[in-house]
Amino acid sequence: MNEMLKGRKSQIVTKGQDDVAIACGKASIAGSVSQRACVFCGSRVVLYPIADALHLIHGPVGCAAYTWDIRGSLSSGPQLHRLSFTTDLKEKEVVFGGETRLYNALISLIDNYKPKAAFVYATCIVGVIGDDMEAVCRRVTREKGIDVIPLMSEGFNGTKKDGYKIACAALSKLIGTDQTSVVPEHSINILGDFNLAGELWMLAEYYRRMGVNMVACMTGDGRIDDVRKAHKAKLNVVQCSGSMTYLAKDMEDKYGIPFMKVSYFGIEDMSDALYEVARFFKSDEMMQKARELVREELSKLLPELQKYRAQLEGKKAAIYVGGAFKAISLVKALRLLGMKTVVVGSQTGNQDDYNLLKELCDEGTIIVDDSNPNELSEFVKQTGANLFIGGVKERPIAFKLGLGFCDHNHERKEALAGYEGMLNFAKEVHASVCSPVWKFMK
Repeated sequence: MNEMLKGRKSQIVTKGQDDVAIACGKASIAGSVSQRACVFCGSRVVLYPIADALHLIHGPVGCAAYTWDIRGSLSSGPQLHRLSFTTDLKEKEVVFGGETRLYNALISLIDNYKPKAAFVYATCIVGVIGDDMEAVCRRVTREKGIDVIPLMSEGFNGTKKDGYKIACAALSKLIGTDQTSVVPEHSINILGDFNLAGELWMLAEYYRRMGVNMVACMTGDGRIDDVRKAHKAKLNVVQCSGSMTYLAKDMEDKYGIPFMKVSYFGIEDMSDALYEVARFFKSDEMMQKARELVREELSKLLPELQKYRAQLEGKKAAIYVGGAFKAISLVKALRLLGMKTVVVGSQTGNQDDYNLLKELCDEGTIIVDDSNPNELSEFVKQTGANLFIGGVKERPIAFKLGLGFCDHNHERKEALAGYEGMLNFAKEVHASVCSPVWKFMK
């Protein structure tokens, strides 16, 4: 394939043809126009849903515009996270420094909005000019009496995955600072759900029906006070393993809280996520409630799904998403709809993720790590896919090639998690693949 860079060959395997393990966790090759985002974006999207915190970007206005409202994260209360604040550095600050501008911005914003805490994100230009952002944040913390946490997230300093680590380190500074709150016995934290289109509220209701209390979600519909007492939970349930496993391991080391990785996408994984929590608490009553919940939800869902499967049977799908754990769930969900996955890849998958994908997928499926537009276009044409599932950067690829697209990005407005989300997913896939518009495409 001419579109493949030589240095990328080890990151692309075809099941049944290549016996070698896929290479992953590598820096993107220069010139590949990777679909990955930068370190700053990684840290920003993880912390963004904390709704009662101030989020200030120390850098040019373009960095703030790029990440403004980038997640479809809903809040049941404060809306401060929906605002995008920046120090708007220009030529003058590049020459003389931007520390004074940062200090003045923090003082003004804290006085005006009274946030519970503040996160300050360093961008590429800050790393170049050498502003002592940490010193400014310490000063404002002393003067204003709230936590002002710097994130040294210069975009050029790694990949989106490094941004996840930086965000987890920032959360770790807050966790454990509330020693007085008391939480119920059967309490969990949900890590890595960002309440896209209100998904967290559905999940929290499932667990409530089982008798499980949620202490904190990091970070969907997040609150600083909930983060502070998160160390009192008995279990961490990790949904987005790519972004939050670092924090789960940190909390296990510091507070002895075990964690389990789950997925809330698709019937099988959603049900397992409920059962695994009941098994952890060793409660027969909780397990019985979980079984009743699953039975009730499936009795409504399965007949509806069958209507869509009748027209989707035998269709082919290509998947390229941020986290590989999500890709695993999508392969299972598509199979339930009678569809075959012919291309699957992610930006941040690890070796275990790709090994599991290889087991799940059919012979001939192309598995790819850290792909780029040229490769994805070629894979889709080569396999004859009828549907592309991805994010905002993959949408143009699908439309230019004339095939249906399903938005599984973090800025979507449609809930795709849980049982209700599975029905929404089936409707969207069906509408995309079976649209009459494709008969006009060559």
